[in-house]
Amino acid sequence: MGMTTIQNIVGVRFSKVGKIYHFDATSLSDVKTGDSVVVETARGWQLGEVAQVVDPIVNKPEGDLKAVSRLATPRDLLLRKVWQVRELDVVEAARKRAEELKLYNVKIVSAEYSFDGSRLAIMYSTDSEEKVDLKSLRSDMQKIYTPTQVEMRQIGPRDVAKIIGGMGACGLEKRCCSAFLTDFSSISIRMAKEQGISLSPTEITGMCGRLRCCLIYEYDTYTELRKGLPKRGKHITTPVGEGKVLDVSPLAGTVRVEIPELGIREFTKEELSGTPEVPTVSALDINVADSAAGEARLTPPPAQSRPGEQPGTPGEVKPFGPQQHEGRQGRRKRGGRRH
Repeated sequence: MGMTTIQNIVGVRFSKVGKIYHFDATSLSDVKTGDSVVVETARGWQLGEVAQVVDPIVNKPEGDLKAVSRLATPRDLLLRKVWQVRELDVVEAARKRAEELKLYNVKIVSAEYSFDGSRLAIMYSTDSEEKVDLKSLRSDMQKIYTPTQVEMRQIGPRDVAKIIGGMGACGLEKRCCSAFLTDFSSISIRMAKEQGISLSPTEITGMCGRLRCCLIYEYDTYTELRKGLPKRGKHITTPVGEGKVLDVSPLAGTVRVEIPELGIREFTKEELSGTPEVPTVSALDINVADSAAGEARLTPPPAQSRPGEQPGTPGEVKPFGPQQHEGRQGRRKRGGRRH
């Protein structure tokens, strides 16, 4: 009876603060975190660092995984440094050529060689919403760096900030994207509102010109703490009377309420538990109530029958007939003016 081979899965990172990709390292029995390995990716051969060793029983990645080719040798590490030096020359040459072609709205950010030097990716960004034609620039770069295959790759403003680095808007020596963020989360203005942060652009915008990534750090905590607390502007019933909510403090779990007879009072979530909100009367409700009252006023009372007259249906208003009401034209037809 043969023994079942346990698959050895490792997470490989190709930059210091980059996304982790999983590979099958079953052929390497002694691989550990921090080792440099050579792997084949969709963008050619790459040299990466093992960031984690995954337990396939607890968390097995889905899909078929490519195998790790081998552990990197000192020669491989030296070759990678040679390509990194050449990448700086590529950026300088691409910027110069872009200026000659008058591509002023295109910013060359960085360049990246594959491990074997067969592919070269030039990263750029643009402020223009329209698609930029870079065929001439790519063709010129291809002529300079033949036989390497040159690719122009557009990246977003957050990726640009991640590559360039620098001090964050909060004063940290490194921006979060350059320090530890491997993926960019979707940030919305609602996250700032939920946490009571000022909506001034200088307060919620990062160095990249987009909403700060840190707005999502405590968003879930604020959302959880706000459960059971009334919203600002609502009219609620407190233990000492009805009032309007002026401010909510989720971290402290308190609510400031303005009560007309007593002024501003502060209550905890426990003190307000079980007290209903005062229904707010909208303008539509007022209009409906007014129209209903108007219809009641316009409805005539039941007609009372006089002696000698046939009683009508209660509440029915009989129209005037020809014998009950005549106009001037009717009198003139019957004999002129009445004396």
